[in-house]
Amino acid sequence: MKNNKTRFITYTAVLLALLLGVQFLTQSFSQFVTGSLVNLILLVSVFIVGIGSGLIIGLVSPFLAFFVGIGPAFIQITPFMAIANIILVSIASLVRKYIAKGNKKDVLITGAGLVTAAIAKTTFFWVGLVLIALPLIPGINEKQLAVISTAFTWPQLVTALIGSTLAMIIVPLLKKALKAGTT
Repeated sequence: MKNNKTRFITYTAVLLALLLGVQFLTQSFSQFVTGSLVNLILLVSVFIVGIGSGLIIGLVSPFLAFFVGIGPAFIQITPFMAIANIILVSIASLVRKYIAKGNKKDVLITGAGLVTAAIAKTTFFWVGLVLIALPLIPGINEKQLAVISTAFTWPQLVTALIGSTLAMIIVPLLKKALKAGTT
């Protein structure tokens, strides 16, 4: 039992550090690079470690990113990022058992689940943040509002879908490598 707890803590810490490192190293890149890699790491945490790891990383990483200066310019946006991440990893956890099976049915179930997760995350950003919260945040001028609104609509869907596609390729390989490393 202690070994599983140690594994959970270690993997979660490493994936959280990797996520923050990726954000730091790619901050000058396109949202499509950074966002896709963030979504990939969130999904890897769910599929390799479990829902608890995904929830912790999804919740904590936006706040850590903000406080180290690689997150959004407005702290009010950060809770929305955390909730959107939680939506993504929660739905992804429902298809966790199918990700590494490899047969056609399981690939289709995993793909459909991850598309659903991407749509749900994007819908939350669009409705919760863009339509409701952003107009109420003081200090955001019209130009900033337009840029932030655009960043939290369709690009979120694209980055979640890219991250999902990468996860469907990488997770089975990671599982195989981790299994080989324990034997």
